[in-house]
Amino acid sequence: MSSHTVLIIEDEPSLVEVLSYNLEKEGFEVLTANNGRDGLERARSALPDLVILDLMLPLIDGLQVCAQLRSDPKTQNIRVLMLTARSEETDEVVGFNVGADDYVTKPFKVRPLIHRIKALLRRNEKSKSETSVLSVHGVEIDKASFEVRVDEQELELTRTEFRLLWTLMRQPGRTFSRLELMDSSRGMDANALERTIDVHVRALRKKMGEPGDLIETVRGIGYRFKRE
Repeated sequence: MSSHTVLIIEDEPSLVEVLSYNLEKEGFEVLTANNGRDGLERARSALPDLVILDLMLPLIDGLQVCAQLRSDPKTQNIRVLMLTARSEETDEVVGFNVGADDYVTKPFKVRPLIHRIKALLRRNEKSKSETSVLSVHGVEIDKASFEVRVDEQELELTRTEFRLLWTLMRQPGRTFSRLELMDSSRGMDANALERTIDVHVRALRKKMGEPGDLIETVRGIGYRFKRE
């Protein structure tokens, strides 16, 4: 049985009922809210492990809710799975740009959705339990000693390059927008353009050699580190 808490922020009562029933069967503790304002308040008070967030909500829409969750240190690490009836690519891009971890369009099948929820929570547990050392696809990064090795060869990275790589490797498969990567690279000029990230990523890939291809470009959004 799961010990995780899931908050459903959705204004369709029938969908909330179906999701709640199936999640509770899987052992999740389920909380609900039917508008964005109440959803934010519940997220901040209960600190759930994951939020299922509808895009089109009363009072405060899902994009604003997600952006506020990500801007608050208390809630910034909560996993967010966004639901929407709108399937245009631009909507998906906007959802990822404000920090959604995954994105599902309606109508959807419940079982695959639950599998995606469990996958997100496994990633969350991994990041919580991680040490200062990460190793993915033969790339090893040690936050404590500020060292990076590729195929046992140590690389000399700038502080910004190191922070970018650490951010990407902490969550393989997750797409980060350029703005998110700028935020993670504290110390960059606050007035730097988003495209500055592209320059740092190119330099990082070059230093990594062939494994630099593990940093994948997600067109129109940003970058991700290849999932194992």
